[in-house]
Amino acid sequence: MPLPLLLLAALVLALPLAWARERPQPVLVLLLAELTAATAIGLRPQQAWPLLPAAALVLTHLTATRDHRDGLVAMGATLVVGEVPWTAALVREGGWGRLLVPGFLGLQILLAVGIVAAWLAGTSVRQQRQYAEALRAHEAARAVTDERLRIARELHDMVAHGIGVIAIQAGAGHRVLRTSPDGAESALRTIEDSSRRTLRELRGMLDILRSADATADTPPRADALAGLGELDHLTATTRAAGVEVDVRWRGVRDALPSTIDHAAFRIVQESVTNVVRHAGTARCHVTIDQSPDALAIEITDDGRGAPGAGGGGHGISGMRERVALLDGRFSAGPRPGGGFRVHASLPLTGAAR
Repeated sequence: MPLPLLLLAALVLALPLAWARERPQPVLVLLLAELTAATAIGLRPQQAWPLLPAAALVLTHLTATRDHRDGLVAMGATLVVGEVPWTAALVREGGWGRLLVPGFLGLQILLAVGIVAAWLAGTSVRQQRQYAEALRAHEAARAVTDERLRIARELHDMVAHGIGVIAIQAGAGHRVLRTSPDGAESALRTIEDSSRRTLRELRGMLDILRSADATADTPPRADALAGLGELDHLTATTRAAGVEVDVRWRGVRDALPSTIDHAAFRIVQESVTNVVRHAGTARCHVTIDQSPDALAIEITDDGRGAPGAGGGGHGISGMRERVALLDGRFSAGPRPGGGFRVHASLPLTGAAR
């Protein structure tokens, strides 16, 4: 065959490769049909062999991007079409004795190994892609779970303190309604203040949740998070509920990262709420010790202790989760001499501002 005509034929046979990325199955079928037709019209294997590497590449792409069963079918078809026509051509030229020639057997084995290798390469790529997709799905599911836990912690901490104070003040107001109108009025003012503040915090949380930017990767704005600057109001409402909070500051008083500041306040708030609800005492002590490397928080009382001292209950578990997310240390349990102690240490090195 003249060289120009051979080049033209090669170009025509290679045209289907342009669509191999989008339609690998039809392209592979066409390449195998071309290979079969080439041997049928009498072309020698040495003249038609470039079709086999092209078919192997398409097989790899098909196996990598399609279902496992499709890849197996394509590999089987490629093996059959790659082996049978060439075997038939050799038998036609030299009889069945040609099949026993060592060189022919070695060539057929090499051809089969090449096709299987192409299929294995595609299978490996497909498995890696599936693993990456499964990993992304797992990370997305974990992010959703973490976000749900974060929201649950925030809602618990917002509501537990406010509703606890309201319940205590409502009971106190009911008891003194007739004997001490001034005491009842004071209790009602505390109830009003606590309810308004709780509603304001809930409204702020709902605004964050409605925002398109409120995802697991974008935490709430720093100005939407309560911090240790709210301790004065916390101690005032707790005092109105019948428990005096003694706050002591030690170490430096530098500005804290918003995440640390918010977590520290929620830990103090939850601990003080537990004292009001469970301890049966009129006083608790809060110690905040800030060093350049860490912020230590300790809340103690001399009451009868809190339920779930071993870690049960949403309040204790929520505090433990907050501290764990910040790579800190947390402990909570009864004191040897009576009462209850909560201690948290939050590292400041590397904390996000």
